[in-house]
Amino acid sequence: MKILGISGWSGCGKTTLIVALIPRLQARGLTVSALKHAHHEIDLDTPSKDTWRYREAGAQEVILATGQRWALLRELHGDPEPTLAELLTRLQPVDLTLVEGWKTDTYPKLEIWRPSASDQPPRFPEDPAIIAVASDARFDPAQYGRPNLPVFLPTDLEGIAAFILQFAGVAEPIA
Repeated sequence: MKILGISGWSGCGKTTLIVALIPRLQARGLTVSALKHAHHEIDLDTPSKDTWRYREAGAQEVILATGQRWALLRELHGDPEPTLAELLTRLQPVDLTLVEGWKTDTYPKLEIWRPSASDQPPRFPEDPAIIAVASDARFDPAQYGRPNLPVFLPTDLEGIAAFILQFAGVAEPIA
C-alpha cells in the first residue's frame, strides 16, 4: 500500500484537494482510503446516544454498525495517541492511502502552499519528504534548493492525479 500525505497549513485546502482527488483516482482504477488527524477537540460520538452511553459506562471499544458502514470507537483512557504507523495497520489493503495530518512524520507528502490563504512559509525547503507542491504562488523551486520538485496549481486536479498515479505505480499516467 502506497501512502501519500497531503500537507499544508490550516485553511490551505488540504481536505478540498483530497475530496476532489479520490473520485478521480478511483475512476482510474485505484482503490483509495483516507486517514485524517484531527488537531482540534472533536468527538465522533453524540452525547445521550447508545454508543456514547456505552463509552461513558466504561467500554474500551464500541462498534456501531449499519447496512452501509461500521465504525470502531476506541477509548484511550490515558494511553498515548496512536501513531500514524499504528493506525495504518488498521486499514484494509488498498492501492493508495491519502493522509491528512502528521506533517512532521517522515513519509511522502504533497504540500499545498497557498500564500493567498496563509502567511506561513512553505515547508518543502526543510522537509525532504515533500515530493511535490501545489501552490497558487509563482516561484521557482530551485530558489529553495529543490530544482526537480514538481509544482502544480491547486486547481490542476488532472495534473496532480497523474502525478499520484505515477507515484503509486499502479496505473498509466494520464496523457
